[in-house]
Amino acid sequence: MKRDLNDSQLALAVDLLAPEGYGEIIGGGQREDSLEKLEHRIEEHGLDKGPLEWYLDLRRYGSVPHAGFGMGIERALAWIAGIHHVRETIAFPRLMDRLYP
Repeated sequence: MKRDLNDSQLALAVDLLAPEGYGEIIGGGQREDSLEKLEHRIEEHGLDKGPLEWYLDLRRYGSVPHAGFGMGIERALAWIAGIHHVRETIAFPRLMDRLYP
């Protein structure tokens, strides 16, 4: 995620948390679009650059500032309906005796 320009301890991101222990329902944020900053962070954390080259190529050959989000439909449904376990809201759960929908 892209860091906040005013406070480097913060990211330009958001998480919507449901109460009562249901957890994160929506998460989103602005992606870092600077190749130099990404490479610096990889080195700073001592990560192997090889497996991340595909992601760096997205910035190396042109990128624009962009953001995205994701919503956990099953988790939101569990919270709205008051269901205690998210597994009970999954339309086609994978169980020990049911691996395919």
